[in-house]
Amino acid sequence: MPNCTTFLDANASSPSRVALIVPSTGEGYTRAELLDLVSRVGRGFQGLGITPGERVCIYLDTSTEYLLSYLALWRIGAVAVPTNRVYRENELLYALRDAGAAAVITDVDGMAVVGRIREHVPGLRHIIAVGGEEAGAATPWSELLVSPPGLRAVNCRFDDLCQIQYTSGTTGRPKGAMLTHGNWIAAMDAERDVLGLTDRDAYLGIYPMGHVGISWGISALRAGATYIVMERFDLDRYIELARKYRATIVAGMPPVIHSLLQTPPGTEEALTTVRAMISGGGPLTPAIWKPFHERFRIPIVNAYGLSETIVVGTGTAIRPEHYATADEFRSVGTPVGFSEVKIVDANDSARELRAGEDGEIALRGPAVALGYWQMPAETADVFLPDGWFLTGDIGHLDENGMLYLTDRKKDMIVMSGWKVYPTEVEDVLLQHHGVRDAAVFGCPDEHRGEVPVAVVIPAGNGVTPEDIIAFARERLAGYKVPRRVIFVDEIPRVNGWKLLRKRLQEDYCDACIQGGRSYAGVQLLRQ
Repeated sequence: MPNCTTFLDANASSPSRVALIVPSTGEGYTRAELLDLVSRVGRGFQGLGITPGERVCIYLDTSTEYLLSYLALWRIGAVAVPTNRVYRENELLYALRDAGAAAVITDVDGMAVVGRIREHVPGLRHIIAVGGEEAGAATPWSELLVSPPGLRAVNCRFDDLCQIQYTSGTTGRPKGAMLTHGNWIAAMDAERDVLGLTDRDAYLGIYPMGHVGISWGISALRAGATYIVMERFDLDRYIELARKYRATIVAGMPPVIHSLLQTPPGTEEALTTVRAMISGGGPLTPAIWKPFHERFRIPIVNAYGLSETIVVGTGTAIRPEHYATADEFRSVGTPVGFSEVKIVDANDSARELRAGEDGEIALRGPAVALGYWQMPAETADVFLPDGWFLTGDIGHLDENGMLYLTDRKKDMIVMSGWKVYPTEVEDVLLQHHGVRDAAVFGCPDEHRGEVPVAVVIPAGNGVTPEDIIAFARERLAGYKVPRRVIFVDEIPRVNGWKLLRKRLQEDYCDACIQGGRSYAGVQLLRQ
């Protein structure tokens, strides 16, 4: 089975076509230049002694270097471990130690974080610093680029590991989904199929490169399209880039689509070249989807998938041809490519349910991960012997085989496409000396889909909600920090231990919604 980066070689047969544009830095690379850079960086990794199967953590903001790191590591048969640059020390330390990382790629600011935890990561041999020509003990990224070009991809099998994608665990312990070269080949094929990607397309991507949503950008590259990178979403800039580069495919998610609906008349003119918008990562309600379609006339490809399936590598999507039977813009479509979907009893996965019956969504197909890194018990729970993966999401199929999401089996919160697991946040809040008990749950938010909210029983020593927010910000990625803190006298639990999150949502979400659009602030309420 070929290495999943060999599409770069095939595309380089038309060397002058533009492959990558990074407007914020003025960078632009042809297909030949992209292959040359990937080869040089790959040889640089080999020069540091990185061997096939070794894990290398990427701790960067979305950037050219992030993308090159993925492709170069895959090309030499190593394993990429993407993380988010907003990770705090404890979050990064967990990923480095759990993956057994041999190296970490970061920037100058990230060097300070890595430096403080390096001694706690056995086997970490190299720190590679982007922009770090004076980074001391680190290897400057620029040294990799002086390596000779012409690196042939290492031959790989379908099940050879190429990535560990961490997804937060419901017990507060992140799980590393083991993704393979074969998984990625299947994902690139499926996403190209969903979008009808060709070398005439220009894709405007906004998904952070530490997120599995990077797959849409890599799939665009594989199809010979141009990938336009936007590091951070800004509505005005998004509209400007779509107009300037005549984007044909744009990344989106419910908050983006909602924001576009708030723009003044005439915005549609900037998006006239767009033939499809991607959405996923959270519920897209008819109240947003339908008016967007009526105003902009841009079909939304509403996709459903997970980190464990490389989005729609094994998943579903609704495409324009489905709109006539989409039940007023509520479905996430039908299986893509070689994917299969079924609904099973949430308490008995051996029992398949009929059309219209809600149960747990199970997926099967070529992009389903091998399992969770070094977690055999957790793997056995959801990766079944016959190939089905239990997603933890609740939904049903209609008589036409269209999938509808209705709930989540677990307590995961999805905010702007990012998954927040309450237990992980609770574990941090309970470390605060002024917190006696805490519980985290999701509340609906018109702009972000959901936001995390915390109820706290204070320890009675003058602690304020502001103190708790600040404490959480120091220890958690920004999207995990509760948007509101509610002080209460009692947290509802069954027999004093089993938390009733549903009760908390019923008791407090209305008050939060009535308080206006969510923001990174606090709310003080008592029962």
